[in-house]
Amino acid sequence: MKHGFLVLFLLAARLLSAQDEVRTFHLHEERMGSSFVYTVEGWDSASAISALKQADAEVARIEALISSWQNSSETSRINQAAGQEAVVASEELFQLIVRSIKVSGLTDGAFDISYAGVDKIWKYDGTIEQIPDSQTVDHSVRLIGYGRMVLNETDRSVFLPDAGMKIGFGAIGKGYAADRAATMLRELGFDAGVVNAGGDLICWGSRANGKGWQISIADPVHPNTILASLDIRNMAVVTSGNYEKFIDLDGIRYSHIIDPRTGWPVRGIRSVTVISPIAEFSDALATGLFVMGVEEALSLVNQIDRIECLIITDDNEILTSKGLDLELLQRDSESTDFQFRIGN
Repeated sequence: MKHGFLVLFLLAARLLSAQDEVRTFHLHEERMGSSFVYTVEGWDSASAISALKQADAEVARIEALISSWQNSSETSRINQAAGQEAVVASEELFQLIVRSIKVSGLTDGAFDISYAGVDKIWKYDGTIEQIPDSQTVDHSVRLIGYGRMVLNETDRSVFLPDAGMKIGFGAIGKGYAADRAATMLRELGFDAGVVNAGGDLICWGSRANGKGWQISIADPVHPNTILASLDIRNMAVVTSGNYEKFIDLDGIRYSHIIDPRTGWPVRGIRSVTVISPIAEFSDALATGLFVMGVEEALSLVNQIDRIECLIITDDNEILTSKGLDLELLQRDSESTDFQFRIGN
């Protein structure tokens, strides 16, 4: 009898263990012109899928709020009223604009949401055959300038003083949406997960096996291969690079990332990866650092707590901020000849 009871007990324990096994659940949707992948670890399929759909609905809501290509969005109404009148914004959008302007100040204008008003003289569709002349380039940025935006905190109004001036959240919006989706999933009871907003990643918690989330950094010379990987917990990782969109003229590569202060494509850097606790900040800062250049970028990051960066130059040199331990970087690609070193 005791032996039979033991067998039944072991069988029940085995069944319970199978039911309690942590599983990984994913949801893949297209949002903001990018692929959004939501991932959580949990036990129950129905509750996990429901939570992932709620997170995606939150991203869809944010897209409708900040979209500059949907005429009904708040952002579009602000742009349409440029040079005419101030527009009262929701608290959410107003504060996003305020935070964007703070990053602009931090990066000395290298990041600027008013860049949306630039004349599109640099085309990356294969049609451009010669470099625009300096006068045309200088004229292209006449409507850019975060310091010219007029914000009234009393009534949350936003005024763009010049007709044709525009704001856009292409370099910060996905990060903000990823943060909101991750917050919602945590509030719904999921202690571990990742939101990948078209390459803007934020992860939280440790996996069921006790390890962090393995985040890969692409090789900008061979984008389909992995240059390095990081074991990340409760951090956001965002990369800004020139390896997906560029033009070659007279043997020189011109990035799609334009310096909003000059109108010229940025040269000297292939990619910038920023690691911080907030995806929104990582998103904006990655663009700003790319524009700033190696020395200024590293100097800035080394002055900010809990922010790290990894920069890959056009000369295939990898530089990191002082707090990024190179031992945490596992080289996964043997197809490159990059050299790692700590940045000053």
